[in-house]
Amino acid sequence: MNMVQHDHEPVPGLPAPLPAGETILWQGAPEWRTLARRAMRTRVLSGYFLLLIIWGVSGGISAATPPMEIAASTIRLFALGGAAVSLLTLFAYLVARTTLYTITTRRVVIRFGIALPMTIQIAFPMIESAGATVWSNGAGDIAVTLIPTQRIGYAILWPHARPWKFTKAQPSFRSIKDAAAVSQILGRALAASASQPATPVEMSGNEAAGSDARAHAAA
Repeated sequence: MNMVQHDHEPVPGLPAPLPAGETILWQGAPEWRTLARRAMRTRVLSGYFLLLIIWGVSGGISAATPPMEIAASTIRLFALGGAAVSLLTLFAYLVARTTLYTITTRRVVIRFGIALPMTIQIAFPMIESAGATVWSNGAGDIAVTLIPTQRIGYAILWPHARPWKFTKAQPSFRSIKDAAAVSQILGRALAASASQPATPVEMSGNEAAGSDARAHAAA
């Protein structure tokens, strides 16, 4: 696994031309609306500010606070919450516009970086296993677990990392469309690289797709 900074892409999403014998199987990017909800937690943040507003209004009424003061406080909280959600949504949009995920016959590649493009390349032998989380709209995340000798910082990867896996970060394709189909592509590529039969990728999520969305990967 290696990380490269670059300002030129001879092939979209890749820092160098493809070596002989290697082909691109799939390329895609996060869906920015889903990324905003799932990675930036904009819905959670909106709910938090809504609770603050309700609490402030009810507390103000209980304390007989003048209506104008309650209204002013409510407007301030609404503006603050709106600004925070808007900034995170804009960030999700920019992340999606500057990110490109790639699966080739030999590796997984994550190109990201709003100001300075960076590329993380993970050769298939560096991948221990893969798992997918698929939601009811078909979008989802695909995370890969690296072999024990390979490590990368969570802060470097974020938001292209499986949530809450801080000590052993898992590089991830976040909020991609047709996640089940993409996981099947990755599974077949991993199995072909390892020259062994494919086994089902673990599918998870409260809104996971049904059994027809099973994918395959080499463990």
